[in-house]
Amino acid sequence: MRLTLERANLLKSLNHVQRVVERRNTIPILSNVLLKAEDGGLMLKATDLDLEVTEKTTAEVEQSGATTVSAHTLYDIVRKLPDGSQVLLAVDESNGLLVRAGRSQFRLQMLPESDFPDLTAAEFTHTFRMGCADFKALIDRTQFAISTEETRYYLNGIYLHAVEADGKEMLRAVATDGHRLAQAQTEAPDGASGMPGIIVPRKTVGEIQKLLEDPDAFVTVELSDSKIRFTVGEVVLTSKLIDGTFPDYNRVIPSGNTKELLLDRATFSSAVDRVSTIASDRGRAVKLSISDGQLTLSVNNPDSGSAEEELAVGYSDDDMDIGFNSRYLLDITNQLSAEETTFMLADAGSPTLIREKGQDGALYVLMPMRV
Repeated sequence: MRLTLERANLLKSLNHVQRVVERRNTIPILSNVLLKAEDGGLMLKATDLDLEVTEKTTAEVEQSGATTVSAHTLYDIVRKLPDGSQVLLAVDESNGLLVRAGRSQFRLQMLPESDFPDLTAAEFTHTFRMGCADFKALIDRTQFAISTEETRYYLNGIYLHAVEADGKEMLRAVATDGHRLAQAQTEAPDGASGMPGIIVPRKTVGEIQKLLEDPDAFVTVELSDSKIRFTVGEVVLTSKLIDGTFPDYNRVIPSGNTKELLLDRATFSSAVDRVSTIASDRGRAVKLSISDGQLTLSVNNPDSGSAEEELAVGYSDDDMDIGFNSRYLLDITNQLSAEETTFMLADAGSPTLIREKGQDGALYVLMPMRV
């Protein structure tokens, strides 16, 4: 194998693939990136056995071939090379992989290509294509609510499925950790109808977010009962799905909450952020005292003091006090884009429904805290 390519192209591709490689690996080959020179380009592949990323970049190939070297070491080398430099990659069977740019040269230890695992994909039953911006919005609005509790592994991802709502086929994403629930949806693209309900793992979700950064690009999604594959340009990400049953989230979404609290999202978010400065890391509770046209936010921490702030709001129901985790409130308000936010409340012990006024694309459910 012998080829030359621009540093910028190599760095961009390495950046995409090396992120899936775990820093600590008990299996040496999983620390490596597969480099394969063929047909006027270089194909790079990395995997952790659950997730696999491949990308092809242009290169001048003198001699085709393949090998594997440490992903993080190669990435660090290329990252530190001068901008605009041409990088030579050449395999010397006895001495390893030669990496040369200008007056710098490195030799890296190799492991054979034949040892590199392949995340063989089953036949994909459903395929659809949609704008990166639309798909990213589904993920961005729900990913913060993914559970990190490993014992409830079926909550460690985003539940993606097709539903019918108001006579339209919708593609819906849902995540919950038991304390809060996030739901977002968009019109289902052609090919998504009848897709199986799948749970996309947390790590995969994080990688997808980074791949969808170009709002004008498109993503092709292929899926089966056990795997999902995303293609954006020259990058292909294949992942196993979580083998589990996502709970019936509709039972958690309250339907009888009648007390409507209408507030300015930015003003409320800033006020929560300010008063929660006093909150303890363990408690993080902020109390909402709601009365006719007024909301008082308060925090009491025996170790550091107290904080209080008043806001003018739209509310004309019975007075009530309710407490929430301040970080959870901020996570939700940060996902909302409309100026006005609606809280639908029942009582101090029941879940609250939060959504943007006049929009039905996303909704959030938040469990209260004792204060």
